[in-house]
Amino acid sequence: MTFSSADSVASDSPVLTVEVAIVGGGPAGLIAAEVLSGAGHSVHLFDAMPSVGRKFLLAGKGGLNLTHAEPAHQFRARYGQEQAAVGAWLDHMDAQKVREWAQGLGVETFVGTSGRVFPQEMKAAPLLRAWLQRLRHPASGVPVQFHMRHRWLGWAGQHLAFQPTGSTGFTRVNARATLLALGGASWPQLGSDGAWVPVLAEQGVPLNPLKPANCGFDVWGREGAGWTDHFRTRYAGHPLKSVVLKVQATPRPAGGRGDAPLFERQGEFVVTETGVEGSLIYAASSLMRDDLAQGDAHFLLDLLPDKSLEQVQSAVRWPRGSRSLSSHLKSRLGLDGVKTGLMYELCTPQTLGNPDALAQALKQLPIRLKSPRPVAEAISTAGGVAMAGLTPELMLTQRPGVYCAGEMLDWEAPTGGYLLTACLASGWRAGHSILTVL
Repeated sequence: MTFSSADSVASDSPVLTVEVAIVGGGPAGLIAAEVLSGAGHSVHLFDAMPSVGRKFLLAGKGGLNLTHAEPAHQFRARYGQEQAAVGAWLDHMDAQKVREWAQGLGVETFVGTSGRVFPQEMKAAPLLRAWLQRLRHPASGVPVQFHMRHRWLGWAGQHLAFQPTGSTGFTRVNARATLLALGGASWPQLGSDGAWVPVLAEQGVPLNPLKPANCGFDVWGREGAGWTDHFRTRYAGHPLKSVVLKVQATPRPAGGRGDAPLFERQGEFVVTETGVEGSLIYAASSLMRDDLAQGDAHFLLDLLPDKSLEQVQSAVRWPRGSRSLSSHLKSRLGLDGVKTGLMYELCTPQTLGNPDALAQALKQLPIRLKSPRPVAEAISTAGGVAMAGLTPELMLTQRPGVYCAGEMLDWEAPTGGYLLTACLASGWRAGHSILTVL
């Protein structure tokens, strides 16, 4: 439900007057609350869930990846087309500042072998507890007031309108400044459900469609359907380790396709019931998702990256006598398990019977993509509030006094600490922007 005038809400609905209203209790909203309350301003934070930071806690379940220790120019390049906008946020809260901020909460960090930065305890819960303790009981400044189970519905005239869970009534909030930090649309059960999209669209805010980012994909099989029943029942859930994934450069009308791949990286991913997912897939997902939006899309898989094409050709051509092809390839190349299964799943009988064609397939096996998995399953979201609809201070041009931060803005990044860092940095930027107008 959205409201466009004060008449939409009963005139006797209570009105709460606050200095700053923050809608959304994820990292962006919480860091903005810290900035503002620490400067002596009264902050009221509203969230539809029973507790804050739910997606933050889930992200840290297997080890909270706070940020990344790579050089700044590489770090900023991870934000693709929006690296200039995100870079302006990082000017004030970059990877090092995130580590210093965590240390200020009593959480020491370390750099892993991949360059990713983690808390010493690896978990998100201790950091969130310390953070909330500081917000509720600051050494200086004003305690943040939390209003849980309050779903934001839009505006009733100039008032923010909320509906408490289980209530048929509404609460109106009169705020000097408002920050929306409502997240994207991934993992909606944790609170980021994208319900704010029609509310802002009604206000004329420029929006780009929400899309899955860092997501898995459904695939086409050899015969045009998905995986065969045989392959799915035998290999779904199995990891493909030590493979190289390549995404070829998209053809350009003027220049044609280049020889160099647009993306090439070694790693691992997992076969699913309907396709593929996992770290290596996520790293290339934005490219493959955008290719699918233009039509056909696929990636090339090198099943034997430690061997050259010539070595593979030599091994495949080697006489195998009475041995089966599977036994021969396992003996000569160490190919077995899900890699062998994938070979049989995607190669035609003609390819399997031609040593040179088979060797080529083992080094560049094409996997055709059917569609990204739904946005609700994705790790993060692309799309949202267009940067063109914001001032450099992250205020909505269509709604003066209302600011936005976090994943509801149209930017994306791979996993590796880049998502959390940018959410924190955008919340910090919006918080300081609000300070200048208070």
